[in-house]
Amino acid sequence: MRIGLAVALCFFTSFVCLSECAPPTCYSRSLSLSKEVMTLLDKIHTYHRTKTCAEVLPTIFLDVHNSCITTKLRDFLYVLVNHPSQYCRERPRMVLLKTKIQNLYAIVTRICYRDLVFFTDDCEAIDTGHSRPHYAEDRLQLLQEER
Repeated sequence: MRIGLAVALCFFTSFVCLSECAPPTCYSRSLSLSKEVMTLLDKIHTYHRTKTCAEVLPTIFLDVHNSCITTKLRDFLYVLVNHPSQYCRERPRMVLLKTKIQNLYAIVTRICYRDLVFFTDDCEAIDTGHSRPHYAEDRLQLLQEER
């Protein structure tokens, strides 16, 4: 009886482990990588050794649903690579940030090209973090009729 219970428990555990091993899709990988970049940026802005390095970096709020992400990532990567301070270019967190942004840029522009769906092209939202509401034509007509 114990052996049968042990085999059943082992089978169930291996089934649960295998069900979580699905490979990431382009969308899920770009979404998780953008969250990792934003978390790392927060750490860089608050950590005492990299706080001065972050002063040169432009503000960026990543949204993989925004078509402006490619140009903003390219510009951000340019600033990282050409940071005025050699000390900052060599900091481990800054190197990690550069690597993650290079990976995200490669995923968005090459690996997942045409797989990602962009819902907006609001470039200000990436700079400020606030997106404008996008009204479709019928919604705009309803708003005008209410006035």
